[in-house]
Amino acid sequence: MNGRERTLTFLAGESVDRLPLMPVVMMFCADQIGAKYGDYVQDYRVLAEAQICTAERFGFDIVSNMSDPAREASDCGAKIEFYQDQPAAIVESEARLADKESLERLEIPDPLGGGRMHEAVNALSLMKERVGDRKAVMGWVEGPCAEAADLRGLNTLMLDFYDDPTFVRRLFDFVVKMALRYARAQVDAGADIIGVGDAAASLIGPQFYDKLVWPYEKKLVDGIHAMGAAVRLHICGNTSSIVDGMGRLGCEIVDLDYFTPVDAARRAMGPDQILLGNIDPVRALRNANAESVTESIAECHRQAGDRYIVGAGCEVPRDTPLENVQALIDYANSHS
Repeated sequence: MNGRERTLTFLAGESVDRLPLMPVVMMFCADQIGAKYGDYVQDYRVLAEAQICTAERFGFDIVSNMSDPAREASDCGAKIEFYQDQPAAIVESEARLADKESLERLEIPDPLGGGRMHEAVNALSLMKERVGDRKAVMGWVEGPCAEAADLRGLNTLMLDFYDDPTFVRRLFDFVVKMALRYARAQVDAGADIIGVGDAAASLIGPQFYDKLVWPYEKKLVDGIHAMGAAVRLHICGNTSSIVDGMGRLGCEIVDLDYFTPVDAARRAMGPDQILLGNIDPVRALRNANAESVTESIAECHRQAGDRYIVGAGCEVPRDTPLENVQALIDYANSHS
């Protein structure tokens, strides 16, 4: 089986030759081709080349256009700072929606209108053209809570949950419409999977999550499914209090950060949910040795059971020793 066959077969619930291998890799990829990360972020050709070379070198089953969380916000007019060798960053002190009333005047940008979203679609198209017959291709959108925080400012949005939930719902509605339009462009370009990153959702409790965030995540997931693509949910941080709701979204893959016990997620989500992760990317991967990496990922696999994909809790750090990455590869290759 090649990576694309393995991924799609596993998502369908059928037997595969080995465990799928899908770690989050971004800065690590740029380093593999000797590129500055600022170029990876701003030049779709560098992003595609880095992803393809890394996936082929290490036998990863997917390629992705993940780079930073600022693409949608940038196209909405948010102020973004770019760096030579670091991810792009949103200037929260000058948030695009610092004035709530400006939401009424904000239009959903065209993801094929020449902005940063268009660059990501171009990267995905190039990856599809070059390796789409043998690697699964994953696009990416920001989830409702994460993108709302990007546009409004994280701290301000947290206060809005208490002070103005009606505004939060209006903002989430805008974000989901934008995400679905962006996802559509990526599916049309060949994406098999759309990743949904909703990191800010880990900062709120289960009541706010169930009442305000979950309905919009569900609308986004259902909309992507209607396009014919699978969904991979990635929420950084401690999601222990919301794993039940995450499981009810119906995503094909749920990533778990290292804060959230795999066995707790398995109990909350049931036996059929595919789980990915979740060793500590720093202490248990970058700062470890190959033997302990194998032990850590084996314990995750034991807790997750058969419906499991090999990966770290979040992004593989750029300076992770290659023998430690190889330990992930070897574990996946030795387990069917």
